[in-house]
Amino acid sequence: MTAFAPDSLVLNRKLPLWYQVSQSLRASILGRTPDDSLRLPTEEQLAEHYGVSVLTMRQALKELEQEGLISRHRRRGTFIEPGAQRGAPVRLLGSVDAIVAQQSGERTTVLGQERGPVPGELRTYFPDTDELVTYRRLRRDGDSGEPTNWAENAVLPELAESVDLADLERWPMTKVLRDVVGVRISRITDTVEARLADPTTAELLDVPLLSPILHYTGVTYDEDGRVVDVARIRYRGDRFSFTVTVDAH
Repeated sequence: MTAFAPDSLVLNRKLPLWYQVSQSLRASILGRTPDDSLRLPTEEQLAEHYGVSVLTMRQALKELEQEGLISRHRRRGTFIEPGAQRGAPVRLLGSVDAIVAQQSGERTTVLGQERGPVPGELRTYFPDTDELVTYRRLRRDGDSGEPTNWAENAVLPELAESVDLADLERWPMTKVLRDVVGVRISRITDTVEARLADPTTAELLDVPLLSPILHYTGVTYDEDGRVVDVARIRYRGDRFSFTVTVDAH
């Protein structure tokens, strides 16, 4: 049987209980193993697990049914749809080419480009400059057209002068900086963390506000140890998982 997430989410009284329960149950469904049963417990059992009323539980299940994650059959019970599974993993492998490959293969739309002061959260990466050029892009699945992630790249102004927006619709920023601008990249430091979708992310990725997302930060260094780009990518939590491969040899 699927192992359900703790019911701590329902303790937040600032959000509707049915919404919090649906988010927690969604995470459990998408995170299940292949050996887990597709049959869910009864409404009463789920309501007891989350500490809510059967009416609240019913509303949460209705939300998941409308999303196509579950199907409900009178007298038979509630079942997870076999196709309800995560999409491609976010794989962090040990080469720049692997990073480029990870970010390729999707339809990309450039949302905007602007030059402005260095944001406070990026000041430690860019201590010797006052301004950055930020690019915003939205990526969609190549087949369905469904939004999968959106990215912000903060780049040094002197490098941005050689960045063509048309190139950013075809290639990841890493490839553009390396192969077009001519930056000699030495390493990329990756960080992935779980966050909740803010209003901008919810709108761009077509997900509920405060739903789980994967937030990726990639810091790119040149051969002199200078940070040349900080990428912040928000991946849909229902389409991606996080995978790290470590080579022991």
